[in-house]
Amino acid sequence: MTTAAHRHAAPDAAAAPPLAYRLQASGAVLLAAGFGALPLDTASALGGKLARRGGPVLGISKRARLNLAAAMPELSAADCEQIVRGMWDNLGRVAAEYPHLRHIRVFEPGGRVETGGFEHVDRARAAGRRMIFFSGHLANWEIAALAAGQYGIDIAQIYRAANNPLIDRLVARLRGEIGELIPKGALGSRRAVAALRRGGHLSMLVDQKLNDGIAVPFFGRPAMTAPALALLALHYDCDVLPARVERLRGAHFRLTICPPLDLPKSGDRAADVLALMTAVNATLEAWIRERPEQWFWLHRRWPD
Repeated sequence: MTTAAHRHAAPDAAAAPPLAYRLQASGAVLLAAGFGALPLDTASALGGKLARRGGPVLGISKRARLNLAAAMPELSAADCEQIVRGMWDNLGRVAAEYPHLRHIRVFEPGGRVETGGFEHVDRARAAGRRMIFFSGHLANWEIAALAAGQYGIDIAQIYRAANNPLIDRLVARLRGEIGELIPKGALGSRRAVAALRRGGHLSMLVDQKLNDGIAVPFFGRPAMTAPALALLALHYDCDVLPARVERLRGAHFRLTICPPLDLPKSGDRAADVLALMTAVNATLEAWIRERPEQWFWLHRRWPD
């Protein structure tokens, strides 16, 4: 039997996000408005300065130091601290640059984004091949998504939705028109397959831990890695294109599309998936080793 109290309680519980989510979202909106009111270069510099000062003393920075020590044990303690400060500088800049993303024109001559390697995209399009672009949380990783949309590619961006749905919607608005956004998960997997079946392309960040993934070497240690990229690429015979973003100075970047990775075709699907994801992780590792301060070392990427 449904009581009057039940009838009134259910809609309220379903309609109102938790107070903590609303407070977080309100803070994020204020920050976005503040950084958005500044010129891009000023906002980026300020965001970097604030994060560089405050981030290293936060408890979460212990995770970055542990990851650095395990991944690159040859680094001195001073080197690690410099990388941690640089990581926070980059993260602060990324946050401050979000309100300006929709105004960045990737292919503008003399603009703030240098580009290279798009002949690999043109070649795949001319051959009618489907493409899967991959990258990691390096520099401002949103630049690659912007480029795909502005290059006129029918692309679906696979991403990890924020835990707070209010912030997730805010970030989606700040990104602007970058193609279809597909949150990770069972429903997202079906939408990704649908995109490839219609002849579209996919883009994904593949440097986060997936507990029910497969163990793939990363900095010499097994790291649980999502196999979705390899499964889709092998099944639909896609070109797998590494998309590297580097921060050059301030809010200026370089985006490089690298040659497609070789698709293993041994006939052993599990072995082929592992081989392709090993190549993917090796590509990311090489990028990170060159510019370690631009990677998100806060991920819980390896087992403790």
